[in-house]
Amino acid sequence: ELGRSLLAFVAMCLVSSGTYYWNDLFDLEADRSHPTKQHRPIASGLIPLAIARGVGVGLLLAGCGVAALTGRWQAVVVVAFYAVLTLSYTVIWKHVAVLDLVVVASGFVLRAAAGAVATDVAMSDWFVLVTTFGSLFIVAGKRYAELHELGEGATLTRATLGDYSLQYLRMVVSVACGGTLISYCMWAFERANERLATNDLELPLYQLTIVPMLAALLRYLLVLERGNGHGAAPEDVFSDDRVLQLLGLAWVVTFGLAVYL
Repeated sequence: ELGRSLLAFVAMCLVSSGTYYWNDLFDLEADRSHPTKQHRPIASGLIPLAIARGVGVGLLLAGCGVAALTGRWQAVVVVAFYAVLTLSYTVIWKHVAVLDLVVVASGFVLRAAAGAVATDVAMSDWFVLVTTFGSLFIVAGKRYAELHELGEGATLTRATLGDYSLQYLRMVVSVACGGTLISYCMWAFERANERLATNDLELPLYQLTIVPMLAALLRYLLVLERGNGHGAAPEDVFSDDRVLQLLGLAWVVTFGLAVYL
C-alpha cells in the first residue's frame, strides 16, 4: 500500500506541475503585471513558450501514466479528472466569482481522493469535510490577502477580485475556518472512538491534536489580517512563520503518537 501511495503522490505532483505550466501560459500577460509573479520562469522569459507547452503536455501524460502503475483504474480516473478540472479552471472557472474558489478547493479534495482510491482506503465523511473546508480556508485566505495587498490593482492580475470585497472574503474565510475546526474535531473524535474499540488503554492523543490545529488556524488568520503581502503566498507563510512551523511539528508529533501508541 505504501508503494501505491507513493505512486499516487508522484502522479498528482506531475499532473499538478503540468497544469501549473498551462496556467502560467494562459496568465502570461497578467503575471507580467504582478509584483511577484512577474519573476516566474515563463512570465520572465526564462523558459521559452514552445518548451513550456511541451513540458506541460509531457507532465500531464506522465502523471496519468504513473497513476496507471498503481493497478487501480480509479486512480487514473481521479488523476485525469483533476487534470481536466484544473485546466478548465485556467480557461473558464477562474473568471467566475465564487466558482473560482470552489474549483480550486475541490482540487485539493481530489488529491486526497487519489491517494485513497490508489490504496483502496475509504475516506471518512469527516475527513472529506476537513479537506474541503481546509482547502477553502487557504484559497479564500489567499484571495483576501491578494485584494488586501494590491487594492484596486488586484483586478489586473486576477479578474474575479473585482467582484469581491474584503468584507465578503473575510466572511468566507471565517466560515471556512469554523468548518475546518468543527470537522477536524469530529474526525479526531471518530478516530479516537475507532481506536478505543480495539485498544483497552486509550490516551486522549487524537483529541489533543485539536489544540495545535486550533492554534495554527488562528495564527494563519492573524497573518492574513496583518497583511504585508505574506498571506497571498501560503507557502511563504508556512516557510517563514516560526510559530506555524512549531505548531505543525506539535501536531505531527501528537498525531504520530496517537497512531502508533
